[in-house]
Amino acid sequence: MSSDLITQALSTATETKAIAFGNDVLGETGPMFTELFPDARVLVVADENTFAAAGEPVVASLRASGVEFAEDPYIFPGTPTLYAGYDNVIKLREHMAPLENTVVCSIGSGTLNDIAKLASGELKRPYMNVCTAASVDGYASFGASIAKDGFKITRSCPAPAGLVADIAVMVDAPKRLTATGYGDLIEKVPAGADWILADALGVEAIDEYTWNLVQGPLRKSLADPAAIGAGDPDAIEGLAEGSIMSGLAMQSLQSSRPASGAGHQFSHTWEMEGHGLDWEPPLSHGFKVGIGTIASCALWEFFLSKSADDFDVERALASVRTPEEVEAEVRATLKPQMQDEAVKHSLTKRMEGDALRERIALLKEVWPSLRERCQEQIMTPQEVMDRLKTVGAPYHPELIDIDWDRFRETHLKARMIRDRYTVLDILTDLGMFDEAVEYLFSPEGFWGQHRHPEA
Repeated sequence: MSSDLITQALSTATETKAIAFGNDVLGETGPMFTELFPDARVLVVADENTFAAAGEPVVASLRASGVEFAEDPYIFPGTPTLYAGYDNVIKLREHMAPLENTVVCSIGSGTLNDIAKLASGELKRPYMNVCTAASVDGYASFGASIAKDGFKITRSCPAPAGLVADIAVMVDAPKRLTATGYGDLIEKVPAGADWILADALGVEAIDEYTWNLVQGPLRKSLADPAAIGAGDPDAIEGLAEGSIMSGLAMQSLQSSRPASGAGHQFSHTWEMEGHGLDWEPPLSHGFKVGIGTIASCALWEFFLSKSADDFDVERALASVRTPEEVEAEVRATLKPQMQDEAVKHSLTKRMEGDALRERIALLKEVWPSLRERCQEQIMTPQEVMDRLKTVGAPYHPELIDIDWDRFRETHLKARMIRDRYTVLDILTDLGMFDEAVEYLFSPEGFWGQHRHPEA
C-alpha cells in the first residue's frame, strides 16, 4: 500500500476492512477474499471490458488461494456501455440469490461497482471490488448511484468490505474515465469551502479527522491535470489515492459532507432529471460534477467579493418567502418525482425573523476570518475550467448538452434538492441569490464572459 493515510483511514472505516493499493496488487485479490470471507464461495462479476482489463489475474489469484467458485464469472456485455440502471441490479441480484454462501468480487469502478454494491446490499451480503479506473470516489464509499424510473439517485447500501486498486490497470483505463475521476475529485475544493461556511455559522461543525482525510491529499492529487490526462502513472496514482480517501472519509463520518457540496448538487439535479442516461457511453457523474464545480466556484467568487456592509438584514428579511411560496416554487420548478423531497429540504433550510437576524449578525462578525479562510480554500472558476480542459474533461455546460437557459435554471434547482448548507443557501439567506445569478450571467459576470466554450 502506497499511503500511510489510507492505512489510517481504513482503521476508522465502518465497512471496508482491507485495501490493496499500488503496483502489481491484483495477486492480492485471493488472499484478501479468504481473509475477509473464509468460508464463502465467490462469484466474479464484470463486464466484457473490465474483465479484459483485470479478469484473468483476478480469477487466477482467487483459484490460487483455494477459493471455491460458485460458477463461472458473470459477465455483462461490454457494448453498448453498461448502464447503471436498476434493471441491471435486478438481473444480478436474481442471479445471485440462489447461490448460497456466495460473495461477489466485482471488477470495475463506477457503474459495475455500483450495480454489484446495490445487488449485494439488497441481499444483505458483503462484497469486494477490484478497481479498473480512477474514475470516481464511489468505489470506496457507501451508496450506489443507480437510475430507476427515468432518473438517477444515490441508493443506500454498504461499501465494499475489500478493495483492490492496481495502478497499472487504472493507467490503462480509457482516458475519459480518468478525466471523469478528476471532475469528481476537484469538487472537493469548493465542497470544503461550503463546509467551512456551515461550520462558521453553527450549521454543521467540521469534523477535523474526516476533513483531513479528504483535504490533506487533495491538492497534490489534483496538482498536474496535464500529467493525469497523459496517463502518467504517478499522477494517476495520486488521483486514485485522493478518490479512495474521499470514500473512506464518507464511511468514517457516515455522511457525504466531506466530499460533496454545491457542485455535486448541480450534477445530482441533472442525474435526477435523467440527463445523459441514454448517451453512448452514458454521460458520466464526474463530467457533470466538473461543470457543477465551475458553477459553485463562480458563486463563491461572487460571495467572497462582498464586504460585511453588503449583508443587509432588512433586504434579507424582505426576501423571505412563506412556506407556501417555497413549496409552490419547488413544485413549479422540479419534475414530479423530485418534488416531495425537495419541498422537505427547502423548508428545512428556510429561515425567517430573529433566527435569520442572528445568522446574518454572526456572518458579519466572523466575515473577516471566514472570507480569508475560504479564499485560501477555493479555486477561481477560471482555474477549474482550465484544469478540466487540460485533463480532457468537459469544461462548459454546452459540452454536456446543457443549454444556457437550462444551466441558469439549474442554479435554482440545485438549491432545492438537498438540505446540505452551501454557498447556494447563504446567498438565499442574504437575499442575494437572484442578484448573484443575474450578475454571473451578465456581460460582466463569469458566465457572461464564457457564453460558449472555446473552439
